[in-house]
Amino acid sequence: MNLQLLESFGQNYPEEFDGSLDCISLAVTCAFNKYGTLLAVGCNDGRIVIWDFLTRGIAKIISAHVHPVCSLCWSRNGHKLLSASTDNNVCIWDVMSGDCEHKYRFPSPILKVQFHPRNDNKFLVCPMRYAAVLVDIGGKHQCLPLDNDGDLNIVASFDRRGIHIYSGNAKGKILVMNSNSLEIVASFKIAVGTSSATAVKSIEFARRGEAFLVNTSDRVIRVYDSKEVVACGKEGEPEPIQKLQDLVNKTTWKKCCFSGDGEYICAGSARQHALYVWEKSIGNLVKILHGTKGELLLDVVWHPVRPIIASISSGLVSIWAQNQVENWSAFAPDFKELDENVDYEERESEFDITDEDKSVDLAAESKQDEEVEVDVVSAEPIAAFCSSDEEYEDEHALQFLPIAPEVEDPEDGWGSQDNSDPLGTGYNNNSGHDAMSMKENEPASKKRKANSYDIALDNAPVEDVHPLNQNKANKDKVTAASRKAAGRPKK
Repeated sequence: MNLQLLESFGQNYPEEFDGSLDCISLAVTCAFNKYGTLLAVGCNDGRIVIWDFLTRGIAKIISAHVHPVCSLCWSRNGHKLLSASTDNNVCIWDVMSGDCEHKYRFPSPILKVQFHPRNDNKFLVCPMRYAAVLVDIGGKHQCLPLDNDGDLNIVASFDRRGIHIYSGNAKGKILVMNSNSLEIVASFKIAVGTSSATAVKSIEFARRGEAFLVNTSDRVIRVYDSKEVVACGKEGEPEPIQKLQDLVNKTTWKKCCFSGDGEYICAGSARQHALYVWEKSIGNLVKILHGTKGELLLDVVWHPVRPIIASISSGLVSIWAQNQVENWSAFAPDFKELDENVDYEERESEFDITDEDKSVDLAAESKQDEEVEVDVVSAEPIAAFCSSDEEYEDEHALQFLPIAPEVEDPEDGWGSQDNSDPLGTGYNNNSGHDAMSMKENEPASKKRKANSYDIALDNAPVEDVHPLNQNKANKDKVTAASRKAAGRPKK
């Protein structure tokens, strides 16, 4: 596929609604893989639905958790998927087989999970009202150091290449630490006015460039340069590149993200289904995308390569893209669009095999006769899929999932030629005596048993309720109160 043909010839941000993806159950969170070919959606019933984003069809459904999935993250090569549920469990899934490889039980609710950008054997967990935890798969876990103020409302994130971990707390203090030694290399405080501080709600990094944004409770999105932050050192005072906010409505932001090229920033409103898009270099608001009135936004992600945004509200995944207008003159410069039919007078020899009227140009004919070797074997790496420190794409990356065809009325012996099951459909095509012997001895497909780990955290808040469950609890209280009020009047 030629990526240059997919790029738009104008703005690189979406402009209109382009349909929705219905996962049957209510969608809660979503995440694109590195190439933007697969979209994983975590649902309210604990399932993970993986969509083939090019065909807009469901490629796989993983029955992952019993409780709602609250956070998802793809590994760099796309073979693994990290998920967190509201029942305090964190799991690592093999995307091709759908099997759970590792399962971690935490004592307190989990707000966010994230794979190390370059190492699939490490991931970051942000428990509720506790220090962030760096986990080595199959090994030990370490709690990230805290600031002296002792605030435990922590959010954390790896930087673009996983060299540093950035953490922020409710008092506006941001710590930058080495991801290997966990030694603090830089820190600064976001101050509003003279003395008051603002809570850090999330930290997001761009896929390209050194920029990162900090979403704070004062309704301002601050964009920083990570090189400048590290250069300022401990207790530094780096100035933000941009300060983005909605001055008219004073909107609070539910989720923020960068575009694939890092040139645009998208923020979803916490009050309604509205997406605000800013240009990072200038800081001007370029577009507001409005969803259905009355809906609340849950999650927003930007496609890694194309100007497409996926947002979740009311259990559906809404897709926002550009209006694709057919412009043939962009591909064929001599193409002319006609408003009405025009009578065309052809030349006498225009459609002859040999044009007798053309002027003889021997030099031009000799150039045409030269054989030009066209290389159709070697594939050049696509720059959008390679990081700035990489020359080639990952050959082993998982970009697509095979889908088994649905046959309504299969003929006798259909699919018996191949005894294997390459598509992972769960059907075994063995026939005759071999199949009978397999049934007698053992089941056809054995599910891989997950490695389970219990993560012990000292003085962790065990009684806390996950924010997704808090809304349910409040609704249950309201409905219970209304039922009591609607009963028989007391005498």
